[in-house]
Amino acid sequence: MTNFWDKLKKPILALSPMCGVTDLPFRTICHNYGADVVYSEMIMVQALAHKGKKTLEMAKISDDERPVIIQLGGNDPELFYQAAKIVAEEIRPDGIDINFGCPAKKVAGHGSGVSLLRDLEKSYQIIQATIEGSKLPVSLKTRTQIKSSDKSKIHYSWELIDKVKDLPIAALMIHGRSFEAPWIEEVDYNYIKEIRSHFKGILIANGGIDSPAKAKEVLELTGADGVGIGHGVYGRPWIFKQSKEYLKNGKTDDLTWPEKRKIALEHAKLAFEIKGPHGLVELRKQLLWYIKGLPNATDYRQSLVRLDKLEDIEKTLEAIDG
Repeated sequence: MTNFWDKLKKPILALSPMCGVTDLPFRTICHNYGADVVYSEMIMVQALAHKGKKTLEMAKISDDERPVIIQLGGNDPELFYQAAKIVAEEIRPDGIDINFGCPAKKVAGHGSGVSLLRDLEKSYQIIQATIEGSKLPVSLKTRTQIKSSDKSKIHYSWELIDKVKDLPIAALMIHGRSFEAPWIEEVDYNYIKEIRSHFKGILIANGGIDSPAKAKEVLELTGADGVGIGHGVYGRPWIFKQSKEYLKNGKTDDLTWPEKRKIALEHAKLAFEIKGPHGLVELRKQLLWYIKGLPNATDYRQSLVRLDKLEDIEKTLEAIDG
């Protein structure tokens, strides 16, 4: 089995999986601007196992974004096996990631995502089934911890890592926050550093990385092999390229608005090319991210969220002064 992870130059800069964000157009843009590896949105195994048209479209990949990882979510080992087999035979990404970290109520509340940390035996079966079903490199993404259903006990992700240490896990991405405060608490980088004693594979630190300087700081604090950038990439797919420059030279230049506008238009064209008019509708929230912080951004917000034609997006962006 070829493991693409072993060929990546360290430190690895990864685009973290984010539902409603890391679709094919956005992954391609991030790849073009420096991401070493990109993750898909979480795809639920029950939908993929039934080969739903919408789900297969969501799982679509391109050679222009490789290496690319398909992330799977769910709680049934047999469905993970079936989904992994479909991914390997029909979608053919470079790897598969299993979601052990999603804190969303509609996911964790149904026994998937981070709540799998409460059931180590089932988690083991899920990972084993995914490996057997795909023969692709399998990675995991998780968080620091989750309390038991009755709040009497804390389940730590290091317990899962110890449980599956005999399985060939290619990489591990740790988000340094808990389930109980998934976005607001301070990121525990010391926890990520301590995971190194439990996991000898490729370790990716995740959480709170919103600038090239922060990427460097997190790498130094954790000793990780790379970082996974999530919310910090909103409206800034070039953060990967900037981070590489900063890690090499200790500085990087910010982009001008005309440069940012060029990338936003490139993104819009990709969204239309890949998804058609619906792709432009989905892009609206990301267009707002691109213009965030501009002096007159609020004047254009209402118009941008209504646009569904490529030429109208281009005209509106051209009218915005930096």
